[in-house]
Amino acid sequence: MADSVNELFKKYRETRDISLRNAIAEKYLYIAEILAKRFVGRGVAYEDLLQEASMYLLEAVETFDETRGLQFSTYATPTITGKLKNYFRDHARLVKVPRRLSEVNLEIRRFAEDYLSRYGKTPSVREIAAALSYEEEEIVQALEAGNTVSLDAQMGDEGGRTLGDTLPTDEEGFARFELKETLAAATADLSPLEKALVECRFVEELSQTETAERLDVSQMTVSRMERKILAKLRTRLQG
Repeated sequence: MADSVNELFKKYRETRDISLRNAIAEKYLYIAEILAKRFVGRGVAYEDLLQEASMYLLEAVETFDETRGLQFSTYATPTITGKLKNYFRDHARLVKVPRRLSEVNLEIRRFAEDYLSRYGKTPSVREIAAALSYEEEEIVQALEAGNTVSLDAQMGDEGGRTLGDTLPTDEEGFARFELKETLAAATADLSPLEKALVECRFVEELSQTETAERLDVSQMTVSRMERKILAKLRTRLQG
C-alpha cells in the first residue's frame, strides 16, 4: 500500500495533474477532518476549520517528498496542525469578545492571581468553576474569548490533563496518531477477541501471560492467535 501511494506522489510531482492531486487529497481527507475537530469549541465553526484544514492538506500534498522515507500522514499531521493553530490565533484577534465573557474573564484572572499567591500554583478549570459558581464550559469559553487560555491550564479531570494534551504537539504524538490510524484500518475485520489481543499486546504492551489472563484464554492460545494476526497484518501493511 505504501508503495502504491508513493507512486501516486511521484506521478503527481512529474505531471502536476490537478485531478491527481485532488484524488490524493481526498484519500487523506480524514486527517483534515480529525484535526479540525480538535479545535472545535474555540470560537471558530467546525465547517470553517474543516475548510482551512482541507486547504492545508492540499498544500501538504504539494510539498510532500515521498523520497524522504516518511509516510504522508506523518508529514501532513504536524503541518496541518501548526497552520490551524496560526489560523485560530489570527482569527481570535479579530473576534469581538462579548461583554459578559470579558467580565467573567476578569473574575477568573482576579481569582487565579489570589489562588496563586495563596497556594503557589494556578487553579484548575474545575476549581475556578466551583469557586466562582460557573459551569466549567463557561470558564473555558471566557478564557478562550479573552485569549488568556494557556495550553498548560489544567482541565481538572481525574487524569490531570491540560488543554495542550488534547492536541497533537510533538513527534511522538504524531507517531501515535499514525499508528492508531494504520492499525484501525488493518484490523477492521478482525474478530472482537483478535482486536482485544492486539490492544493488549501491541498497545498496552502486556506479556502473553498477562494477555491470556486478561482474555481468559491459555497462553498457548494467545501465542497461536498472535502468529496468525501478525501474518494478516504483515500482508496488509506491506500490500
